[in-house]
Amino acid sequence: MIRNKRRGLIALAAAAALVLAGFAAPAVAQNETKAPAVVAAAKAAKPTIVLVHGAFADSSGWTPVATALQLKGYPVIAFSNPLRGPAYDGEYLRQFLSTITGPIVLVGHSYGGAVISNAATGNPNVKSLVYIAAYALAEGESVQAANALGGGHTDVIDHLVLRPFPGATEGDGDAYIDPAFFPQLFAQDLPKIIAQGMAASQRPGALASLVTPSGPAAWESIPSWYMVASNDRIIPPEAERAMAARAGATTVEIKSSHVPMLSHPLDVLSLIEKAAR
Repeated sequence: MIRNKRRGLIALAAAAALVLAGFAAPAVAQNETKAPAVVAAAKAAKPTIVLVHGAFADSSGWTPVATALQLKGYPVIAFSNPLRGPAYDGEYLRQFLSTITGPIVLVGHSYGGAVISNAATGNPNVKSLVYIAAYALAEGESVQAANALGGGHTDVIDHLVLRPFPGATEGDGDAYIDPAFFPQLFAQDLPKIIAQGMAASQRPGALASLVTPSGPAAWESIPSWYMVASNDRIIPPEAERAMAARAGATTVEIKSSHVPMLSHPLDVLSLIEKAAR
């Protein structure tokens, strides 16, 4: 058991090292050849990258990607998503974005995609939307309805654990993925010890957020990029492809679980940088 835990931690450390080596070194080498004023101007021109997590997760899931982006000179904020529903969370993020000056690239994972779609509408600073195995909902559409797009199906709802929260209406509650099923559903391509740690630290989302209709879709007016995770067991890959096509997004597809920002961080970084250009 101890040996397996060590292997899991070593694998995660190796992945982080790969990210840092692959993205930090070229940036440093390039900057060393330029005058300080040129480097400063290049950094100032870079957009702020705002990373939005989804349900059953928190901002720490963005750490490898966020760190590498910072080393490349991007201002980065890993936003803490309240996970109360598209309208509430979208307005919370909308107000947060109003405090940022200059161009913004807004990145959403999973349910975070529904939040960025609601928050970005009407904000001229948001230049690009990036969906990482995420919900790019249409106006009036719910997460539950989107799961059926393209003939997709997910059984994650069968493995939810509900707990009450203050002010919850009847039938609502905080939804967690049963930790016994979390590794195989959420992060089957990560070391099991890492996925188990994610299960223990997961942040719940209000159950009502699954059926709450989304507001106007920002992807109708803002250019979008989409990463389809073909081995996703939370959002059906068929639904991801359908949402990406509907949004007219520049789309890439990789063989990943629901968390490509952890299992394939270099691919995620590449897509974000393309959107940032």
